[in-house]
Amino acid sequence: MTNPAEEILDVVDENDEVVGQAPRAEVYARGLIHRCVFIQARDAQDRIFVHRRTPSKLVYPSLYDMFVGGVVGAGETYDDAALREAEEELGVSGLPRPEPLFRFLYDSGGVAGKWWSAVYEVRCALPVRPQVEEVAWHAFLPEAEVAERLGEWTWVPDGLAAYERLRAHRG
Repeated sequence: MTNPAEEILDVVDENDEVVGQAPRAEVYARGLIHRCVFIQARDAQDRIFVHRRTPSKLVYPSLYDMFVGGVVGAGETYDDAALREAEEELGVSGLPRPEPLFRFLYDSGGVAGKWWSAVYEVRCALPVRPQVEEVAWHAFLPEAEVAERLGEWTWVPDGLAAYERLRAHRG
């Protein structure tokens, strides 16, 4: 497995136009704008996949997230990254293509710069086998329980921002 810090990412501007490429570690260190995907996975009972990130993650280790996803690789489309990340993190193959919902520019406040965040949703009726390198704990939780846990658990800030925008998007 390649070192995630060495993965090459597209560097983009405030308009989400590609302006260059750099290794992930450099993108984070210099606070360069890059691209990420956030996929809300729901099971057949409409419960949301929630997980706690592993302590080895480069950004927001050991925090909870209600999305799977990650960075968009150099030359990769948001749509292709969404399917790849969802299948990798959930440990499944043959998922339907995630449905794109909206994008927003997230500012991490200096943790790792800013990133364009494409939010998706997907139905996962398959049994999940999450990547042990990415996911320390997981469960499918009803939306009401996720809402209850918002004030109790420490969530990744970008996922929380995406979740709040998603709730507003759905009205």
